[in-house]
Amino acid sequence: MAMATVLSRAQCGLDALPVAVEAYVGGGLPGFSLVGLPATAVRESRDRVRAALLTCGFDFPDGRVIVNLAPADLPKEGGRFDLPIALGVLAASGQLPRKALKATEFLGELSLNGDLRPVHAALCAAIAAARDGRDLVVPAASAAEAAAAGQGEVRGAASLLAVAAHLQGRQPLPAAPPPPRGREGTHDGPDLAEVRGQLRGRRVLELAAAGGHNLLFIGPPGTGKTMLARRLPGLLPPLDAPTALRVAAIASAAGKPFRPEEWGRRPFRAPHHSASSVALAGGGAIPRPGEVTLAHHGVLFLDELPEFRRDALESLRQPLEDGALTISRAALQRTFPARFMLVAAMNPCPCGHLGDPRGNCRCSAEAVRRYRARISGPLLDRVDLTVELPRPTAAELLGPPGEATAAVRARVLTVRATSHERQGCVNARLEGRALDAQAPLGAAEQDLLARSADRLGLSARAQTRVRRVARTIADLAGAQHIGVQHLAEALASRGMPD
Repeated sequence: MAMATVLSRAQCGLDALPVAVEAYVGGGLPGFSLVGLPATAVRESRDRVRAALLTCGFDFPDGRVIVNLAPADLPKEGGRFDLPIALGVLAASGQLPRKALKATEFLGELSLNGDLRPVHAALCAAIAAARDGRDLVVPAASAAEAAAAGQGEVRGAASLLAVAAHLQGRQPLPAAPPPPRGREGTHDGPDLAEVRGQLRGRRVLELAAAGGHNLLFIGPPGTGKTMLARRLPGLLPPLDAPTALRVAAIASAAGKPFRPEEWGRRPFRAPHHSASSVALAGGGAIPRPGEVTLAHHGVLFLDELPEFRRDALESLRQPLEDGALTISRAALQRTFPARFMLVAAMNPCPCGHLGDPRGNCRCSAEAVRRYRARISGPLLDRVDLTVELPRPTAAELLGPPGEATAAVRARVLTVRATSHERQGCVNARLEGRALDAQAPLGAAEQDLLARSADRLGLSARAQTRVRRVARTIADLAGAQHIGVQHLAEALASRGMPD
């Protein structure tokens, strides 16, 4: 009898946790047992591994084969363990050298002819393997994603035979080079100049981008709400290298296709209004990231906001406040990052034509009240900017284009650089002593805020958010201190219109 151990990784949430694949080959009646809390796809690997070994010309042991995936209490999913299981059986039966397996981790799904198919979350595995000082062998189709980490040694293999030749020293696998990335700072998305009119909408979009504020557009169909929202990522600065790697790892863990040209760009997520609370916030028996995590350091756009389920919208309250979300299950707990900008759009009434000068709205006051009541007060309290977009006139639509994205983005980058130099974060994240130090109010500004808070019924949270927006307005104006005019504009951009 003989044993061999092959190192691999199990994906659990955003973490690639180490798994030791222990293979035992001994005497007795022929059999192939797989233990260690494997899911259905992992249990089925017994047949894939047997067929692949025989197809590739290897001998499958005649006696008892037992494969243990340790630790035993960690759930294992997917076909990623096919390759390490096959290598463990080959090493335990003396067909491959065991010493060659020690400093390398392996991931890969096997086809019946021994070819390797791509696996999810290869980037997460590469980051974790490099952190532990090991090389990583993955399918050739996943090598570019794994090599994007820029850490450790990543090798891509097309088949089980190629991996065997590498371990035997006959034909080493070449190291996968990091994939070419898009040019940092470039913008090739939709341009803000394509939005005609809507000067107020463009203004609050610039404020949101400069300060990292949450934003709600209200207006009839066809007024440009979605057009404006989709142009917000182009106004935001590119991600720095550590943050870009973190964002890419989140997308990798969620099984999203790897696109090198999108490296460093802010994510933009726009789920359909039929999305459940699990789809938005994350969850499941084994917690997985939701849209709020996939939008980390980017934009989450919710079109037709009142049409989302109430429980789905309420699940946004904690991540909007804390920038993270903790999902607890009986056996495990996972915390996912969720520092995103919320941009939402909605119609003013069920038919969408309230306030239309042509008088097309036929909704009763009670119908409008019920429609707007679908969005709770605590959620609206977490929205910094609310703007009502009127229907543009024909003259505005045929008029000259407005400022391009590049011009507005230059101002946004200036404000962001100023805020990071001053307080180390965007204005939307100022709180406590930092808010008092960086956004102090004079006597006239305090009086205006106090009177407005009493009249509008602003909560303490809402007043804090007004001060943050006023700080951003002052920064855009190049003012060192918040003035009455800055605070007045912030107050005018707050709350649901009557």
